[in-house]
Parts: sequence; structure tokens; C-alpha cells
Amino acid sequence: MADQPKKTLGLETVEPALTPPPAEQEPAIQKKPVRPGTTRKREIPQGLWTKCPECEEMIFDKELEENLKVCPHCTHHFPTTAHARIASLTEPGSFEEFDANMASVDTLEFTGTAAYADKLVKHSEKTGLKDAVVTGIGRIGNHETGLAVMDFNFLGGSMGSVVGEKITRIVEAATERRLPAIIISSSGGARMYEGMFSLMQLAKTSAAIAYHGRQKLPYISVLTHPTTAGVMASYASLGDLIVSEPKAMIGFAGPRVIKDTTQSELPEGFQTAEFLIERGLIDAIIPRTELKNRLSEYLDYLCSNLD
Repeated sequence: MADQPKKTLGLETVEPALTPPPAEQEPAIQKKPVRPGTTRKREIPQGLWTKCPECEEMIFDKELEENLKVCPHCTHHFPTTAHARIASLTEPGSFEEFDANMASVDTLEFTGTAAYADKLVKHSEKTGLKDAVVTGIGRIGNHETGLAVMDFNFLGGSMGSVVGEKITRIVEAATERRLPAIIISSSGGARMYEGMFSLMQLAKTSAAIAYHGRQKLPYISVLTHPTTAGVMASYASLGDLIVSEPKAMIGFAGPRVIKDTTQSELPEGFQTAEFLIERGLIDAIIPRTELKNRLSEYLDYLCSNLD
């Protein structure tokens, strides 16, 4: 008898389903515990925001640049460069730089923790400058002006032979052309790596300014943070008008040196622009955002009787 097909009662045989193994769970991200009394610090991308050291507000870098590196919240004045100052003061396209390629040399072959020659190369690469001052003639308002602007980013704005020579040359050029002169100082003083060659610049620059004055030509000195030591002891303190940015430190020796030497407490605000103006040692304190207009007004008055 032939095999009869098995009856399935309408049901099909199905292979039993295999239960998949449980998926491996991704390990939970372990968060570092926050110590009591502290908060998590947000990472701020570089080049976008800057924290003001005075009011601690965060400032968008573009806004800070547009406001000439002055905090829009508390008016704290950030350091800025010589070229940025020149751009903010002179009429567009009017500035002609003098002696742009004049560079210092290590005459004394100074060595210490690092050789002076190596420091010159390092700071030149860092700032794009040959030395700590940019000089030239530009127009401020209606007036062609001999202009020297120091840059603290280059070896602390220290004055060596090149700084002294460039300042002397621009003052002499202003004298020859019968122009006013303006020097914007930002310096820690004479450059120790050049020894007596540096100190000689105090007399040389002062003599050029004295001759400029004898020709009845005006000279305005603008002090920024910091202006100290040999620079303050020479051309920075010789202006027909001496003005300063707010809260700039101005003096010969620093307050810490004076305190340690005299063994006495110094008055509050000692050696700041605000302290000096109360004692008649400077003529005005001018925010950076107002400096161009104020200098233009001063030049209108001081140059009114020039030939």
C-alpha cells in the first residue's frame, strides 16, 4: 500500500524562531563628578570670545576689534598693536612709514638665559615688526603729523638704539617739514641688552624734541599702559600736552620696587593716570575710542599759528 501523505490539519510546519541574543548595551558615558562649590567650565573656542579681566564679561572678538580693543561693558583698555593704533588715528591711506627695515643688532653680544640676537628674531617673527616702534607721517583730521607709535609686544616696548634713532629721525623730519609731532608710548624703559647704547637714546630723543620746540612746533605725548623708566624719563614726559589712556601705569620705577625700597605702603592708585592727573602731572585722560577726535581738536588749536 502506497504511503499516504500525512494530514497536517491545515497547519504548516514552521522552523522554530531563534531568539536573538540581547544586544550589547553601549556603556554609559561616565561624567566626572563635580566637587561641591564648583561649576563645570565651558570650553570656549579660541579666536571667538575674550574674557575681560576687569568685569569678567565675555566679549565677541569681532566686537572687541571694532571697539578698538576697549571692553564695551566696563571700558577696560586691552593691549593693542602699533599698526592698529595708527589705523585708528590717521585718515585712510594717509600714513607713510619711515625706516621700516631698520633693525637692531647685538653689538655687545649679550648672553643670558637667551641670547639677545635670538630674542630679536623671536619677537620679530611674533609681531611682524623689526623693532618696538613704528614711525611715519600721516594725517590726523586736517593735519599732517609726524607720528611714532610704540608696540609693547616687541620686547616690552623697550628702547634700544633703533627705537631711539627712529624716534629722533621722525621728530627731525617733522621739524624740517614744519609739522606737529605725536609720540604714543608703551614701554618698560631702556633695553638692558644694549647697555649704555640704550641709555644714550634718552639724551638723543630729548635733544630732537627740544629743537622741535624751539621752532615753535607742537609736540603731544600720549601715554598708554605701561609707560615707565627711561622712556618716561625722556621724550614721554616732554610734551606740550601730555595725555593718557585710562588706568595706564605711569612712572619711573614700578610701584613694587618703590614699596620694597622705601618699606612703606603706597597710596591707593599710585602711579596710575588718575593719580597723576589729580596732581597736575598730566593734562588729560582720554579713552582710546575718543583719542582721534581729541587729538584733531588739539592740533587745530596748536597749529593755528604755524606758517
